[in-house]
Amino acid sequence: MRHLHSMTHSVATLSAIALLALAAGCSKSTNTGTAGSTSLATSQTTSSPPAKTASKLGDLSAFRSIAAEVATLVDKGDLPGAKTRIKELEVAWDSAEAGLKPRAAADWHLLDKSIDRALSALRADVPSQIDCKKALADLLTIFDSRQAKP
Repeated sequence: MRHLHSMTHSVATLSAIALLALAAGCSKSTNTGTAGSTSLATSQTTSSPPAKTASKLGDLSAFRSIAAEVATLVDKGDLPGAKTRIKELEVAWDSAEAGLKPRAAADWHLLDKSIDRALSALRADVPSQIDCKKALADLLTIFDSRQAKP
């Protein structure tokens, strides 16, 4: 049953990210405040940044939410769980590349490299919790810095 829940969560997360990526490509603002909020709602809402407008890349909150969940797993010492969860970030980010990268290539590359560093830390032969924490903290900082101030 846990596998089914994990798979359902993955599908819901990827669906929400795909919708956000499509919305990011639209020039019309669709600020309903509900896109992806139900499938990505977690106990990590307290670690989310204050409400800000979307960056040049669009709404990155779904990606940041996954990264925050991975950071929580690392903090708990669940490196295998974090490694599994960050795969969802990798897949979602790669799937959204075509819609995001043309909007702000430099920002996209900065985030892409930071995601790669987090992936490498978690996929190391013997992952270090300290290295993983640093890579994820850096990634979350970059996500936060890419969000435009209101």
